[in-house]
Parts: sequence; structure tokens; C-alpha cells
Amino acid sequence: MKSSRMMLLAVLVSCAVTAFGQSETQKAFERLKSLEGSWEGTMTTHPKFEGVDGTRTKVTFRVTSMGHTLMHEMTGEGRPDDPITMLYLEEGELALTHYCDAGNRPRMVGKVSPDGKTVTFAFTALTGSTEHGHMHGAVFTFLDADRHSEEWTFMTPDGKPMHARIELRRTTTK
Repeated sequence: MKSSRMMLLAVLVSCAVTAFGQSETQKAFERLKSLEGSWEGTMTTHPKFEGVDGTRTKVTFRVTSMGHTLMHEMTGEGRPDDPITMLYLEEGELALTHYCDAGNRPRMVGKVSPDGKTVTFAFTALTGSTEHGHMHGAVFTFLDADRHSEEWTFMTPDGKPMHARIELRRTTTK
């Protein structure tokens, strides 16, 4: 009987730590994972980039690696590109690695806004060539359960930023 009570107490304490012990970073990662499914929207660019600005864009999120990684895949209407971005927790930080069509892999670290509605990823490192430029930043904003926006900053080879924004609507869940 005493051992049953001890076991019950251990389970309750474990559940309380799990429920109340999540950091803001962990909560943000869980919220990002809630994006799992398919999304569609229209991309706008600044400055305007011919062939990209105004195109339909599809984004798919998939939780993988037993819940430890969120895979983001983006395709654009009439474009052959298909970049993959992996989001994950690493040493208490929200991390992002972008497998870019420019042939490189920028790494970024995310910070959560005080209201928890926006996660801003800032560039930290790059593997691969910068000959064709590289992705330099990303912002995910939660609008509601079926809408979110993404803003991506691409740094051209001459160091000029290009910005892309997509207002996305959910088309399917998991």
C-alpha cells in the first residue's frame, strides 16, 4: 500500500513538472509543431522579384524524429525550387537549419515574442557556398489556428537583403 502511494506521488510530480516546467522556448516549439499539415498562400517580395512575387506558394509541415524535429517544405507555383527547413530544440534554444536551393545550409536561432505569437529566427552560421546568396532570417507569426504568416530574408551575393512574405491558410491537418 505504501509503495502504491509512493508510485502515485512520483507519477503526479512527474506530470506536474511536465505541465508547468516547460520553458518559453519549449512552448514555442510545441506551438510551431501545431502547424503540422498543408498550407497555401501568395508570396509577395520586396523588392519585387520577377517570377516569385505574386506566386501561389504551398508549405507543408511534418513532425518527425519522434517529435523532436519539425520539417518545413516550401514549393512555389512555376518554380523548380523545393527548400527544406528543419526546426528543433538544441541546448535549450529553438534552432533552424535551412537546406537552401542556393546550395548552402544557414543556421538560425529563434526568439519568442513576449505575447508568444511570433518566433523570429536570426542568422548564426552558414555551411556551404554564398555564391548564390543565402537565407538570413525567418519570422513565423501565428494569426489563428488556420492562418499564419512567414517572412523570409534572403541575402544576395552582393549583401543586399530581399524579403518574402507569405500569408498562409491551412488546407489540411496532419
